[in-house]
Amino acid sequence: MELYDYWRSSAAYRVRIALNLKGLEYAQTPIDLRAGAQRDEGFLELNPQGLVPFLQDGEVGLAQSLAIIEYLDERHPEPPLLPDQPVRRAQARAIALSIACDIHPLNNLRVLQYLERALECDESVRMAWYRHWIAEGLRPLEAMLPKTAGEFCVGDRPTIADVCLVPQVYNARRYHCDLEPYPTIRRIDEQCRALDAFARALPDRQPR
Repeated sequence: MELYDYWRSSAAYRVRIALNLKGLEYAQTPIDLRAGAQRDEGFLELNPQGLVPFLQDGEVGLAQSLAIIEYLDERHPEPPLLPDQPVRRAQARAIALSIACDIHPLNNLRVLQYLERALECDESVRMAWYRHWIAEGLRPLEAMLPKTAGEFCVGDRPTIADVCLVPQVYNARRYHCDLEPYPTIRRIDEQCRALDAFARALPDRQPR
């Protein structure tokens, strides 16, 4: 398997965690988003969206981190990233989607660059935007988690929910967001980051 990756992409970070949890070997091809490599003709032939991550598994090429993670879970069932029980499985998906759909899209690199270049927002405005939407997303998530969490977001083993949570918390720390109001989120993030699969996926440990 080959993962087209950008070291600071939280979506790619999710897939790296999932691959590591599954114990799968993969090669990495860095795509420098800040240099615009995602718009190169060769990469667009693979993924017309021009986004990372993109996973090439033999003849199969897949975009979108959650689709990739569920594909990996179906192809390589152990350890499972979705719980067996339908309710718990839905809870894990709901947490993952709340991060991947409601928090991340408002704060990804494309949005921040548009605020800077097209709307001419200075850094203080961009950071206010970022921190506002992080808080808007983490506040309800913190309220949701006590209803589902054990050691991790849903029960006592990592799921797709944790795979999404940790990269988002990493980004929040990177932009100096206040995480004090979110003790459950901080506890689960710490629990996850103690695992080798999460540690090896850290952005600072990736090729650039």
